[in-house]
Amino acid sequence: MNLKLFSLTLLFSTILTPALSELCNPKDKKVLFEIKTAFNNPYVLSSWTSNTDCCTGWYCVECDPTTHRINSLTIFTDDKLTGQIPAQVGDLPYLETLVLRKLPHLTGPIQPSIAKLKHLKMLRLSWTGLSGSVPDFLSQLKNLTYLELNYNNLTGSIPSSLSQLPNLGALHLDRNQLTGQIPSSFGKFVGSGPDLFLSHNQLTGKIPTSFANKNFGQIDLSRNKLEGDASVIFGLNKTTPIVDLSRNMLEFDLSKVVFSTSLSAVDLNHNRITGRIPAQLTKLNDLELFNVSYNRLCGQIPVGGKLQSFDTTSYFHNRCLCGAPLSSCK
Repeated sequence: MNLKLFSLTLLFSTILTPALSELCNPKDKKVLFEIKTAFNNPYVLSSWTSNTDCCTGWYCVECDPTTHRINSLTIFTDDKLTGQIPAQVGDLPYLETLVLRKLPHLTGPIQPSIAKLKHLKMLRLSWTGLSGSVPDFLSQLKNLTYLELNYNNLTGSIPSSLSQLPNLGALHLDRNQLTGQIPSSFGKFVGSGPDLFLSHNQLTGKIPTSFANKNFGQIDLSRNKLEGDASVIFGLNKTTPIVDLSRNMLEFDLSKVVFSTSLSAVDLNHNRITGRIPAQLTKLNDLELFNVSYNRLCGQIPVGGKLQSFDTTSYFHNRCLCGAPLSSCK
């Protein structure tokens, strides 16, 4: 009898143990299966099966070690995944990281239900076929520290409300088809300004004067159609180390610009910049990249600092710039 009882106990424990020991929250698991179905059951999600624990046996997701709720959904590099972002992503209430990246057949707009993810810190939707506008509702995600929407087909203007994200450390909107002006509110980010990447779009107008009061981690506005004065980005007390304003239609007198010694890279090539190269640039000891080619500069290149360490391609195709590393002034 004892042997029979032991056998029955072992049988029931074998049946019940997986269910009792599974860490995955059943609500989260249900939502994840709905997301898998919406994506037409792609191979990248083949580990998502009913008889495995989503916290221990599934790829592309992570669970909080204490609550065991799904806090990360990361799907990338799959050219077989098709469809739009499922509305069900908004039903993972404890999500802190959402990454859908290098998915060329992911199409449609940025899903509005993402606005429900109040714990979200990192949102990366990049290298996809996503289209439509950069949605205003993203400003509701107050815990966001990293927002990456680059290498998509996004159109329309940049919502000024993004400056209301108090913890944002990086904003990548580059490599889209965005139009309109850079919002003046971007010069009023709460706290220090984020790394700001707006390059390779069709942005027009002037750089906001509000940028004069803001430091950015780095700033890349290259390959747009920006006009006017860019000197507001520079200043003696600025701490922004990397500035790329190349391939725009900027037009200002470089002679009047004051540069911070914290600069390590300045790219101004292919603009309409006039004046001379300021002698103050010889005091920038951390300068590793400097390019003012294809502008309308004149005069002798100041001697000293790092300025002679750059080759002719950093200076050529100007109106009358001369001196090492270009030919001698006459």
